[in-house]
Amino acid sequence: MPFEPVSQQTAPEIVFDQIVEGVLSGDLSAGEALPSERELARILGVSRPTVREALKRVAAAGLVTIRQGDGARVQDIARAGGLDLLPRLLIRGGALVPGVARSIVEARAAIGPDVARLAAQRADDGHLARLEAVVTELAAGPDPVGQQVVALEFWSTVIDAADSIAFRLMYNSLRAAYEPAVPALAAVLEPEVGNIAGYRALVAAIAAHDADGAESAARGLLAPATAALLELCRALEDAESEPGKGK
Repeated sequence: MPFEPVSQQTAPEIVFDQIVEGVLSGDLSAGEALPSERELARILGVSRPTVREALKRVAAAGLVTIRQGDGARVQDIARAGGLDLLPRLLIRGGALVPGVARSIVEARAAIGPDVARLAAQRADDGHLARLEAVVTELAAGPDPVGQQVVALEFWSTVIDAADSIAFRLMYNSLRAAYEPAVPALAAVLEPEVGNIAGYRALVAAIAAHDADGAESAARGLLAPATAALLELCRALEDAESEPGKGK
């Protein structure tokens, strides 16, 4: 079993992490029943209340179901998991997972124009002032990594203007997954974050409450880096599939 004894100090958190890791790694398969609370407590060297608390958190994350008389059973994460799993899925064993990276890039390209359209319909003067300030900061030319961080704040402000809690939570999860890879992607994203005219065109469309124009400007701004990132993901996937490297 993929479990190790843990200390009591942070026991619920560590038990939670061990179970989640077991599910995401495939060591615990979809449909598999976990050991009973009593048995897990014995294996992990913690109390049953600690195990029970951790299992409730794992169930809340959509990774297991808990039924009276049946115990905890592993769920299919593709059907039951949430966006909060993306950061854990993106990096496995210290390495980027190309397929997950590709899905994040595709989601970014799909969501950005829709969010921009909503922002054009709903932005107020405060949002517009913030967008102008962020673009000014971006144009000041911080280092490449710093530019990407500023660009993330730009899109965060666009989402604020869109006034959509669903898009906000999606963005939060996508950003949490993406942000650790920012230093490695600086060169690939430089054409996008350096396209100050593109950002200004998007802000102008939002300010004019031109929904079609904002959607088009967002798509144009995101397209070049999207193509480059997808090509990078394909190259990584091809490298993984080479004989001797496994998948």
